[in-house]
Amino acid sequence: MIDQATIDKIFSAANIVEVVSDFVTLRKQGTGYVGLCPFHDDRSPSMHVSLSKGIFKCFACGAGGNAAHFIMKHENVSYPDALRYLAKKYNIPIEERELTPEEKLDRDERESLLIVNEWARQFFVDQLLNTEEGKIGLRYFIERGFREDIIKKFSLGYSPNNWDALGQAALKAGYKKEFLEKTGLLVTSENNDRSYDRFRGRVMFPVFSLAGKVIAFGGRVLKKDEKSAKYVNSPESKLYHKSDELYGIFFAKQAIVKADRCFLVEGYTDVISMHQAGIENVVASSGTSLTQGQIRLIHRFTNNITVLYDGDAPGIKAALRGIDMVLESGLNVKVLLLPDGEDPDSFARKHNATEFQEYIKQNETDFIHFKTKLLLDGVGDDPLKRSELIQSIIRTIAIVPDNIIRSVYIKDCSVMMGISEDIVLNEVKKVRRTRAAERDKEHERVIIPTPAEEAAEEAAQAASVIPNAIVEAVKEEAMQEKSPFEPIERELLRYIVRYGEQVLFHCVDEETQVDKDFRVAEFIRDDLERDDLTFYTPLYRSMMEEAASRCGKEGFSAQKYFLSHPDANVSLLAADLLSDKYKLSKIFNRGGAIDTEEDHLYKIVKRVVCAFKDAYIRNEIKKEQESLKTAQDARDEEQMKAILIKLTELNKVKSYLSKELGERIFINKI
Repeated sequence: MIDQATIDKIFSAANIVEVVSDFVTLRKQGTGYVGLCPFHDDRSPSMHVSLSKGIFKCFACGAGGNAAHFIMKHENVSYPDALRYLAKKYNIPIEERELTPEEKLDRDERESLLIVNEWARQFFVDQLLNTEEGKIGLRYFIERGFREDIIKKFSLGYSPNNWDALGQAALKAGYKKEFLEKTGLLVTSENNDRSYDRFRGRVMFPVFSLAGKVIAFGGRVLKKDEKSAKYVNSPESKLYHKSDELYGIFFAKQAIVKADRCFLVEGYTDVISMHQAGIENVVASSGTSLTQGQIRLIHRFTNNITVLYDGDAPGIKAALRGIDMVLESGLNVKVLLLPDGEDPDSFARKHNATEFQEYIKQNETDFIHFKTKLLLDGVGDDPLKRSELIQSIIRTIAIVPDNIIRSVYIKDCSVMMGISEDIVLNEVKKVRRTRAAERDKEHERVIIPTPAEEAAEEAAQAASVIPNAIVEAVKEEAMQEKSPFEPIERELLRYIVRYGEQVLFHCVDEETQVDKDFRVAEFIRDDLERDDLTFYTPLYRSMMEEAASRCGKEGFSAQKYFLSHPDANVSLLAADLLSDKYKLSKIFNRGGAIDTEEDHLYKIVKRVVCAFKDAYIRNEIKKEQESLKTAQDARDEEQMKAILIKLTELNKVKSYLSKELGERIFINKI
């Protein structure tokens, strides 16, 4: 774990213009810089870089953040890895917490395994390109149509057909047998009397991690042998968990982000051939059904996935396996069946990128329609099979998490299957209720409060200054996962991030007679708490609390603190709030427009806080009015009387806030 002092040093040294310029050509424009955004197909410069604020922002695709966020997005690495990248660039030693002996041992072992794998990659490449025997493997790749640059790009290699050629070479080079065995490169017999190379006599496909480290290998046999498997892969290890890896992800990650789509194929050569054809946003599941780990890996870069499979019967069956998990994860799934007798490898070798993309565009279909049409074609008029088909499709529709997409599928499939939309809808609801009940049963023993529930508890315990009739409503709003007041909470948080430590006013404590400074972050938090209110968006609330508790400390700068925050979500939000997509708030009064924030912070912040309270009260009034209508319809006079009392109290508060506000606040955004 990188300590905060080191993070501060990194951000103090990192020059956002220098960092971005390593990847994008920037030109001066006004007080900042502009360039083509690398995160979408940008034809005119839409990315702005501010040296003074240390942030970048694309006003076309919305990408933005500080130097670490740029590296995260461009290189598709984690926040800590992005910090390490910057530390290396600016020669800042990384100071992390002391590891336990067990953690050190594990780290050292992982590093040793990576070193051994990297040596093996170089060994296989050298055997392919520089030995007589390796020409057998090179000829195989050339016959498959692979160009020299593609062979080098994917580090394709060859393992000699000798019993232990790699093992002997590795031991001679000083590598320990223990690590050769743990990576799976060397296999030792049960009685420990003999060792041999796992991949002997095979062409080699290194498997790279997301960060570009060699974590495993796949080997394909060249000579037909009924006793030998066609493909052999590295076993599970500390480096390699097959269910969490995708072949080609290191080479595809940037293309996936740029295209906002991932093509999924089965094998190594499918990926390589598609790259050679100019289609780089492609990965392979390496012949296995999709797993949750692989789905999560794809989901990091896009919500859209197109599955490419052979057009024969096995290919069609493969297209039906594992896709339900993808739908349940919220990805948009499409399926493309290639012409009969073709696979992605052979099809890519016969077509260029434009032709391939055009074929995809014309022939891909969403998975629900694909499954419905495919199964309908196979059941004929058999009513039993047709019923089973309908149940299968309903189960698939039921797992789609998005309500709108699910309703569209229900409507379309009812037409395709020739049954009532209401019947399909009811059956889908039944399946969803059953699944929900099963999930509840699994988790009934473990009840972990969500941040929203914790916020509700805090709100319920707070003392009330706004009338008691509103306290329960505060709790109810806090329980919502998404705050109904998020836009105005965000605006208040913007003032906290930009000006959190600045003094709004001075006052003298009546008891101690000590002069006290009230700062922006502190004032917003305290003024809301006086009325038992807070931010109901958990991230916003925690940022407000952090700023309010620190804003009086010497040297504290809210901007600097949040931009270099160890939580990537916090620093990314701070960078967005500091970007120039926000214009200065305009507050209108009798004296004319106040159009500068920093010179009038007290008046502006006070009025935005009032606007937050006003929005809250109006929301409560609306809900009580709806409850009143229900009570009137039910002729419940006692309930009507109680609601009218609440409405009277709420309207008094609204009237007071209206006087405080005068005219409305308008927050203009580009």
